[in-house]
Amino acid sequence: MRDYKKEYENYQGKPEQIKNRAERNAARAKLKKKGAPIAGKDVAHVKALSKGGTNKDGVKIQTAAQNRSFKRNSDGSMK
Repeated sequence: MRDYKKEYENYQGKPEQIKNRAERNAARAKLKKKGAPIAGKDVAHVKALSKGGTNKDGVKIQTAAQNRSFKRNSDGSMK
């Protein structure tokens, strides 16, 4: 069984993750306000938050599969 409380304490509750979650929510709200068809889709940042991107870099609508798969190096790490 997944221990969500422990997961939040160890990862999701960290200031960096809270900031990233706020960025993602703001990007989604911005596109929804513009009337973009986002139901069932992901709002992706042009430059990933994990790579230092922000909402100012731009966002786009993608399928979950496209947004959650990343190009990888030969050792399996993200490019």
